[in-house]
Amino acid sequence: MKERLRRFFAENGGFTATEYAVVAFLVSILIAAGAKAIGAKLSINYLGAVAANL
Repeated sequence: MKERLRRFFAENGGFTATEYAVVAFLVSILIAAGAKAIGAKLSINYLGAVAANL
């Protein structure tokens, strides 16, 4: 397993489809985490104000 990981990171032949998939997965995780954090803050700010005025 260590040998496979070493070869995976040592190759300089450009990205393969698997590497693109890994990068896309990591980017999607970051986007989802950011959206969740922003959504929670917006929910508290806007829905809290609406609920207080009901």
